[in-house]
Amino acid sequence: MTTISRTPAPRRIDWGSPFVYFVALVCVAVTIAPVVYLILGGFRTTGQINADPSAWPDPWVIDNYVSVLVSSNFWVQLTNSTITAFVTTAGVILLGVMAAFVIARYSFRGRDALFTLFTAGLLFPLTVAVVPLFTMIKGLGLLGELGGIIIPQVAFALPTTIIILVPFLRAIPVELEDAATIDGAGRFGFFWRIVLPLAGPGLVTVGVLAFVASWNAYLLPLLILGDPSSATLPLGTQAFATQYSSDTAKVMAFTTISMIPALVFFTLAQRRIVSGLTGAVKG
Repeated sequence: MTTISRTPAPRRIDWGSPFVYFVALVCVAVTIAPVVYLILGGFRTTGQINADPSAWPDPWVIDNYVSVLVSSNFWVQLTNSTITAFVTTAGVILLGVMAAFVIARYSFRGRDALFTLFTAGLLFPLTVAVVPLFTMIKGLGLLGELGGIIIPQVAFALPTTIIILVPFLRAIPVELEDAATIDGAGRFGFFWRIVLPLAGPGLVTVGVLAFVASWNAYLLPLLILGDPSSATLPLGTQAFATQYSSDTAKVMAFTTISMIPALVFFTLAQRRIVSGLTGAVKG
């Protein structure tokens, strides 16, 4: 019996994956390069930057970072940004999850219209409401106060928060609610013991987004806060850059330190953000 040998078919090369990885690496490099350049620029002098903008620090200079860290204005602005970001985040999570829970779990007249109203809130950026918002904050006596930027930030973050959380809460099986009711848990018990733990990824997602948006906010603090002692870091960075416009290295150092908290916070929570957004899309 004659054995017929078969030549193995040539293995096809998937050129799609290398291309995707290459594009991803290019995007990462384009994104990270300015940040790395900013950090390294803080370890140089302005003279070194002017002589060779693309060179490595030689020698490494830490005076720029030290001068920023010993500045009293920096710590005041850091404290203001921290308070504003954390209070805004807490308000967004608390109000957003309660509103999303009602919209997702209960049937009532006007529910779809209410959800549409929150969705329409995405179409109105802060710049559209600058004049009426400033008038309202002035009428409330909150000009120059952190509360004058916390309240509007919470309000403008709620549409995104509710749109992300509603699919999470709708995906919770009704059987869990029935079982909780049989065990004697009321609506609040079901919300506190079951809904909040299951919606954890979504809460982390909206919390991180609210924190980063509040930390980087510039227009609203510019309108509401006037005194440098009550300014946040974005305003402080702009004022510092104006004051030391001729000292590029020191401005780089101040900008680097200002963005570190939000960058670290976002990096630590990035996996939760991805899982949260994925859950929202699936829901």
